[in-house]
Amino acid sequence: MTISDIARRLVHPGKGIMAADRPAPAFNELLAAGGSTVDEHSYRNWSQLLFSAPGLNEYVSGIIMTDEQVRMRDSQGDPLLEQVLAEGIIPGISPFRGLVKLAGSADETVGSGLDGLRERLAEYAEMGVGFTKWRAAFQIGTGTPSDYAIAANAYVMAQVAALSQEAGIVPIVEPEVMLWGDHTIETCFAITERVLARTFEALYLHRVELEGTLVKASMVLSGDECPVQADVDTVAEQTVKVFRRQIPAAIPGIVFLSGGQSDWHATAHLNAMNAQYDLPWALSFSYARALQRVPMALWSNRAENVPAAQAALHHRAKMNGLAAVGLWTDALENAAA
Repeated sequence: MTISDIARRLVHPGKGIMAADRPAPAFNELLAAGGSTVDEHSYRNWSQLLFSAPGLNEYVSGIIMTDEQVRMRDSQGDPLLEQVLAEGIIPGISPFRGLVKLAGSADETVGSGLDGLRERLAEYAEMGVGFTKWRAAFQIGTGTPSDYAIAANAYVMAQVAALSQEAGIVPIVEPEVMLWGDHTIETCFAITERVLARTFEALYLHRVELEGTLVKASMVLSGDECPVQADVDTVAEQTVKVFRRQIPAAIPGIVFLSGGQSDWHATAHLNAMNAQYDLPWALSFSYARALQRVPMALWSNRAENVPAAQAALHHRAKMNGLAAVGLWTDALENAAA
């Protein structure tokens, strides 16, 4: 199977990607913040709950995992990666090792983890991993993001994309323009346009095959502290507009991060774009919190709550699967809840 085949499978109509790549320390901190007990098996139990959810493959085409998860065994000693593959779901990896301060900048960041990446990617490909995901994060503020930070992050994302394709793995590039702040939707549009332009310039210079590449994008949104919040149709219009300007039609698909949106908004915005516009790429989801927030709250690290949490995960995956083809409605949401 070629990388373009894998990329198209990941954005099959009605399916999207589940981002489960929160590292164990961050996951345990989040679990504890919700009032749940944390123990040595919490991360494994949560990963097992997600990856074994009944019917998940109806709406989820791929799962982004951490290095720990691709090597993890379930409570019976069976490899979780093999179970994901058996369900026809494509496993992905986040070889990213966190954001570090960008030298010479005013507290801007760049992704780390390039050291030894070629060798790690060869191992992941041998294990059956089909795609990578690499994140850049751009905070809108006074003078930020700078052209320097945008260019530096674009270069690193393109390096990772080129190395991924060399290993026969689909790269997902994630240039996230963050939600936090009091900026207007117009400011978000302008920053998103700059970020996407530099990202695709770097991909071109690094000879990345666009047909075998996906983009994990943020939506064009008002900052979470902006007094004027754009409505669903405006978000859809502005997001599609900037993508049409800067994302080539050769890209098979764009999968959104939820980026701190509510579950409802993440689904409604995705649905509006697919329902209202004729687009050259598939638009789908690559959600973490917007799929897992309710399931985690229901689970609370208690074995007896696993079925309810898995049912909630299936529900959110189904709603976003419908939104990925423009068929979601509030009525369906409420009827299924």
